[in-house]
Amino acid sequence: MEAIILDAAQEDIDRMDPTLRNFFAAHVRKIVAMPPRKHLRHGKPHFVEKVTKSARLVYDISGDYLHVIHCFATHKEYEDWYRQL
Repeated sequence: MEAIILDAAQEDIDRMDPTLRNFFAAHVRKIVAMPPRKHLRHGKPHFVEKVTKSARLVYDISGDYLHVIHCFATHKEYEDWYRQL
């Protein structure tokens, strides 16, 4: 499986500190090795991975590709995005 980071996710990652970036990179490697993880609730089409206590990684899987949709540094950012779906 190959990971593809979408533009919105790359912008999220670029704003983070280097330590948090390393956590996200490790989780992407983990997901590529052992897909899939937990779906969002209520039939939402994405998967979500808890990176730290408050950081979240949102992604989709299609065929042999893992598409990283968003990377959230705080749970508040994630909740705001989740409400907009």
